[in-house]
Amino acid sequence: MFRSYITSSPHLARSLATHAPPPRAAATVTRHNWRRKEIQEIFDTPLLDLVFRAAGVHRQHHDPSKVQLCTLMNIKTGGCSEDCSYCSQSSRYATPTKASRLVELEPVIQAARKAKENGSTRFCMGAAWRDLSGRKRGFERILEMVREVRGMDMEVCTTLGMLSPEQARQLKEAGLTAYNHNLDTSREYYPQVITTRSYDDRLETINAVREAGISVCSGGILGLGETDADRVGLIWEISSMPEHPESFPVNALVPIPGTPLEGNEVVPYHTLVRTIATARIVLPTTIIRLAAGRNTLAESEQAMCFMAGANAVFTGEQMLTTPCSPWDEDKAMMGRWGLEGMQSFQQASVHRKDEPTRERLNTQEKTLESSA
Repeated sequence: MFRSYITSSPHLARSLATHAPPPRAAATVTRHNWRRKEIQEIFDTPLLDLVFRAAGVHRQHHDPSKVQLCTLMNIKTGGCSEDCSYCSQSSRYATPTKASRLVELEPVIQAARKAKENGSTRFCMGAAWRDLSGRKRGFERILEMVREVRGMDMEVCTTLGMLSPEQARQLKEAGLTAYNHNLDTSREYYPQVITTRSYDDRLETINAVREAGISVCSGGILGLGETDADRVGLIWEISSMPEHPESFPVNALVPIPGTPLEGNEVVPYHTLVRTIATARIVLPTTIIRLAAGRNTLAESEQAMCFMAGANAVFTGEQMLTTPCSPWDEDKAMMGRWGLEGMQSFQQASVHRKDEPTRERLNTQEKTLESSA
């Protein structure tokens, strides 16, 4: 009798937050006019109800069994002139990170091949610079790195600091898929974290990237000392962009000795899940990337993040300066949970923006075949 009562009661069935509702005929409409108050109300929803709602939105816009596997390589470490208070690569702080020159091309090719062999479909390269001013030779080398990785039929992403519209155009021409430029936190709290570049500086780079036809990757860091209102402010700022970013990384601060934030407490797990779920509802077609700090989460905690709408991770040997979950562990975990890696260019917006690059590469290949 008890079993049949549970089955026949839609209210009790609805209360199980791990059971996502079936997809509805009409998917949630992507909005760019969210009010901050609306997002705050979503964020403040009881956690299991919030995850339940986010899981439903996720299934309307994404295959819930797919997770994008990304690998990140630091191609130029340390010596950065910025004062980002969370970053060990700033030259202003005495940290374990040592400055190094831009790496040569061959190590990047080898690392990208290894990443692809292990199932990663996006290869990201980061350089600790404020911008590319006065780095003509270095930029030319990076453009060649982009060409080589894109030639492996992988998505390729870079994070190189601030960009001019012309630099963004050249990166697009080389075959760049996406550019990462995080807003980090809300506009109001941002000056407490960084003073050497403004919030609008970051937005200008994002605009240059978008105008060049490159997918935007922009998110934030939790645990900087911000409040829930700042986390909501970050999501609101992202949602107000004329085009939602292709991906929204959610980083949990890894406090590094020597940085001003070395003593910060680890962000509570429920805050991480709440932020992911809110971002999924507000940014329904965006990939939500579970980024820095994931290696500290138990497998069951990661599963809840996937349920809440996360569908991308960094995997491999290391991130920029913090630990990363290894490929073998991630693949085993995904197998236990019925998840599998996303293919390159599977996301509709990324596929559309990459079309000119594919056409150019196909033309080049046909030209080489005809001249052989």
